[in-house]
Amino acid sequence: MRAVVIGPEGRFQWGRRPDPVAGPEDVVVRVCAAGLNAADLQQARGDYPAPPGWPADVPGLEVAGEVERVGSGVTGFSAGDRVMALVGGGGHAERIAIPADLLLPVPDGLPWREAAGFPEAFSTAWDALVTQARVHAGARVLVTGAAGGVGTAMVQVAAASGARTVASVRRPELHEKVRALAPDGARIGVVNPADEERHGPYDVVVELVGGEECLRRVSLLRSRGTILVVGVQAGATVPLRMFDLMLVRGRLIGTTIRGRAHPEKALLAELVRTSVVPLLADGRLRVPVDADFPLDRYAEAYARLAAPGKFGKVVLTCEGR
Repeated sequence: MRAVVIGPEGRFQWGRRPDPVAGPEDVVVRVCAAGLNAADLQQARGDYPAPPGWPADVPGLEVAGEVERVGSGVTGFSAGDRVMALVGGGGHAERIAIPADLLLPVPDGLPWREAAGFPEAFSTAWDALVTQARVHAGARVLVTGAAGGVGTAMVQVAAASGARTVASVRRPELHEKVRALAPDGARIGVVNPADEERHGPYDVVVELVGGEECLRRVSLLRSRGTILVVGVQAGATVPLRMFDLMLVRGRLIGTTIRGRAHPEKALLAELVRTSVVPLLADGRLRVPVDADFPLDRYAEAYARLAAPGKFGKVVLTCEGR
């Protein structure tokens, strides 16, 4: 099969890999579309290797497609089923073997390009905000870098949870697009980074950007508030004024999904399957796609991923699907 592979010096290139084989608890999925994520760029740089059991040199953390083959121990899935999944790697290829307990159903009528952008962004958002930060109705939430793939998921999950949601977006031309993500009956306030303080204090601050100044937002927390560190593309080493955190009795949580043990990932998939996919199917959540590219135009797709000014996800599609 054809696949994007990470070659010498971290360069993405075109390659071929053997077709995957379904183990007893796996299914082979014919990929129709696959999302791109910052982790793909980090993996190519050597900063974020694939976990054991997943392809070390084929990027891609989220896929959507049709079940092609089913392992001998798998029940509940059959050839032709429309599925999507958050995986440990290997998604930027024509086929992939996935443990069946990680699969999510694709709602009827949802385009492949949107299904491909759902698993990583919304699993991350629900796990961080609902499970870890315990966001609830009436809480005030600040989401930084809110126009990207995970950012657009975070603001929707916060708003759907009843939180008073403030999205920090640097580019004014994207403000109205982010504001329009609000589900029925909810409102999303959109501000420039310089105006974040004026709309605080916050119960939860979601940090999706990183950089030297990101943890200054501890000063924006309410008493017993939480900083959620989810993304650090702008820099992963930052100073923290510990006394500021102590004064508000705040929590600092760092989170990622890729390195978790498989049972943890399966539990998260079950939670997303039962709690988040129905919101997607009902139209209460949506997946904005900034751009999509055929698989063989991977270089353009990764360039768009690395460029500023995106709204939502960048997606690869397989020809004719």
